[in-house]
Amino acid sequence: MSRTTRGTRIVRTREWSDPVPAVRREVLRADVLHDDGKPPVLFVPGFGHGAWVFAEHWLERAADRGFPAYAVSLRGHGASAAAPDATIRAYVHDVVQAAAGLPRQAVLVGHGAGALLVSHALARYPARAAVLAAPVLGGWPLLGTALLRNPMGTLPAVFGAALRLRAGQLFSRELPTAVAASYVDRLGRASARAQWRLLSRQRFEPAVGDPPVLVLGSPDDQVVPVSALNQAARRFGGAPLLFPKMGHDLMLDARWSEPVDAILDWLDKGSD
Repeated sequence: MSRTTRGTRIVRTREWSDPVPAVRREVLRADVLHDDGKPPVLFVPGFGHGAWVFAEHWLERAADRGFPAYAVSLRGHGASAAAPDATIRAYVHDVVQAAAGLPRQAVLVGHGAGALLVSHALARYPARAAVLAAPVLGGWPLLGTALLRNPMGTLPAVFGAALRLRAGQLFSRELPTAVAASYVDRLGRASARAQWRLLSRQRFEPAVGDPPVLVLGSPDDQVVPVSALNQAARRFGGAPLLFPKMGHDLMLDARWSEPVDAILDWLDKGSD
């Protein structure tokens, strides 16, 4: 069995007996002009999304504000190595390894199912802080919401096909139709194993060092309902920061600057 200290595991037998296979990971970055010692920020995309979704806007914005910015593509996503049978455990490993490779203790920012991975990674990596953006934290209610709002794109995923999200679920009407369509065309897929695991109730170990956690999203998100945002925020003793009239993919939507500026403002206040 694994030994624990104050609820945090310090020995994980499975990591030794059944290690996650190593893969080549894509990590995109934006460097700051003047290093003022602010923590690096690692952005973690959700299922089907690669690091490119943060390279569009958020990486440069963070770097302009003095935060060295990085975005990782999970295995099987973006330009990372293919991994058709990847598990959530393997995706969490990707997050932890990417964070551990940064020059200083990092802030982890997870979007969608990437927020789920960050929530698991916090028990394995001593993050400076964490942000859960439009968090998809798993459970059967997630399937019910998806089937109600997008039955044709969701039902095939139940049988192992890719989950197909519509532009109307991901973006607001403010984003030009052609731009939204181009983003949807770039989306990939997570492994069927990971998709299935996402439907089960997740259990999270205590975070190492008890870092501050910010939860944010949109009340108009067609993937994550407000009730899920409230539930996630209550877990960390707070309330979600809401951005009305935005879609699920906050980092690509027309008003992408509002949520990332709020994240950076929060981090600046925490570093004062």
